[in-house]
Amino acid sequence: MLQSALLGGFIIAAAAVKAAQPGAVKPVAAPMRDLTWGQLNFLHTTDTHSWLGGHFLEPSFSADWGDYVSFSQHMRKLADDKGADLLLVDTGDRIEGSGIYDGSVPKGIYQYDIYAQVEVDLISTGNHELYQAYSIDMEHNTTVPNFKENYIASNLDYVDPKTGKRVPQAQRYRKFRTKNLGISIVSFGFIFDFTGNANNSVVQPVAETVQEEWFQEAIKEKPDLFVVIGHVGVRMEEFAAIFKAIRREDWDTPIAFFGGHLHIRDAVSYDSKSLAIASGRYLETIGWMSIDGLIKRHHKDGDNEQAEAGRGLSFARKYIDNNLYGMYYHTGLNETTFPTKKGQEVSRMIGDARKNLHLDHRYGCAPRNLWMTRARYPGRDSIYTWLEEEVLPGVVVNEDRKDKPRLAMVNTGGIRFDIFKGPFTRDDTFTVSPFNSGFRYVPDVPYEIAQKVIGILNSQTRIFVAGLPDTRHLTIPQQMYPRPRLDSFGEAEAEAEAEAIGQVGQDGDAAEARLELRRAEDASEGSDELFGGYTTRDDISKDGDDTVHKPIDFFAVPNCIQAEIGFSAEEKPKTVDFVFLDFLLPWIIPALKFSGGDYGAKDVEQYMEGTLTSKLAEWIGDNWKDEC
Repeated sequence: MLQSALLGGFIIAAAAVKAAQPGAVKPVAAPMRDLTWGQLNFLHTTDTHSWLGGHFLEPSFSADWGDYVSFSQHMRKLADDKGADLLLVDTGDRIEGSGIYDGSVPKGIYQYDIYAQVEVDLISTGNHELYQAYSIDMEHNTTVPNFKENYIASNLDYVDPKTGKRVPQAQRYRKFRTKNLGISIVSFGFIFDFTGNANNSVVQPVAETVQEEWFQEAIKEKPDLFVVIGHVGVRMEEFAAIFKAIRREDWDTPIAFFGGHLHIRDAVSYDSKSLAIASGRYLETIGWMSIDGLIKRHHKDGDNEQAEAGRGLSFARKYIDNNLYGMYYHTGLNETTFPTKKGQEVSRMIGDARKNLHLDHRYGCAPRNLWMTRARYPGRDSIYTWLEEEVLPGVVVNEDRKDKPRLAMVNTGGIRFDIFKGPFTRDDTFTVSPFNSGFRYVPDVPYEIAQKVIGILNSQTRIFVAGLPDTRHLTIPQQMYPRPRLDSFGEAEAEAEAEAIGQVGQDGDAAEARLELRRAEDASEGSDELFGGYTTRDDISKDGDDTVHKPIDFFAVPNCIQAEIGFSAEEKPKTVDFVFLDFLLPWIIPALKFSGGDYGAKDVEQYMEGTLTSKLAEWIGDNWKDEC
């Protein structure tokens, strides 16, 4: 066990503690690290993907959005009591990922109201808000009005359906002062250079945006702090461009960056007066940043008001597990004093939504855990091997062509979460595969051509293929970008590394080593032993997690997997039906051409009805019928 001298404290398990949602596992106690408070403090969420009910089978993350409401209210009071300030930040991808959003028709009829119960001070857009025209309309007409001047869209426009004209999705930047200390802030809200958005939105490249007159005028302000929020990985080139643009005009003002998109815990200091943090995904993580030394404090000495001697600027960060025990620890409260009226109301809203959407409806019972990255691929415990060997052969069937051998391809990014041993519910179908991806095919492709495609999509060969989009978008978000070290943007070595930000890593082992680890379902209640979970090593230190965990192994996965269906054991077929998720179409046609096939979009047809999500539910209902 870790020595208590190294820790802020240890939270003791209490049998009465429950997660807010009925049916969720109880939180798990663990050694804790304290938060560092400063003059200005932030709570950060990103990539929540509608996991507002929390994680039902993971004790470290089983608190729900109502608990976060309570936590944020208590933390605001603590800030007031300390004479400090606290701001809440969210950097997008609030939708698509669990039944709270995906389980309703139309989508999100509960999601938007539940999410809006948290008083977020700075909020921006993610790419998942932009894939569908419907969700763009909802964002513009519902989320933006919900958060009014707190919503910032520096490089995003909305296309008005009545006039056809572009208008800013929200204000381009926000200028304000904090409640208690009057800290002056100029804040921006960006999204990375996303190109997959529906045509009722326009994403302007960041490099162009920072050249615009309004941005150049905004960075001429002399605030106490610039705050840049965005759906951008903290090591991606878009944040580098924003940082450099600000520093060319203002070399001295501190800058706080809040990123997202890559579903990881990460932090990097671009220079001595900046810090960038990414705060995970799926409501597993609540990010914490504090900044001290921004302004001189004033205090009364008898009848005289004196300025406190200026302290040096300092940043701190922590990654808070979404765990009720941790929330109790950081607020100094307990199961009786922690829940607020508003928090309990939000938890009831979540429970009602889950009931109305039948999210606890059970399709079957998983006989074992199936992991995205905790098990080696290929392997019995890999969710991708399970798809290849069991699910795809059972569901990829066109009755009119069922006797035709076929290759069925799925990108690993189409799977978004693990499957845990035990009940598999309607909600789980959306957490595992939340997308509306159907199946298309090219009929009668020579096998010698079709079998080369997966190698192209999974290897560096892609750099020679004309018209092939960036294949890093095929895999899970954690593997999309490497994580080079950036100690200072002012040195030549760092400039060289900045050039590499956003480029596909050549060294798979190096990229793998920096991916985050998680999970906490193996601990027994009240155990003094550390249990598995996040063990983050970022550029600041290796003690950024508020909860002390033991590390868990991580294994890299390919961009795509493929099942051979209807093949003879004796010999390979001469031709196959080449079946793939429709999301893959932009990659498939160039890869087929590079492999020697003369194919275009005109050769692609729908293979069968249904989506990967619906077919997954059907297979589980047919094959996992045993009682849990």
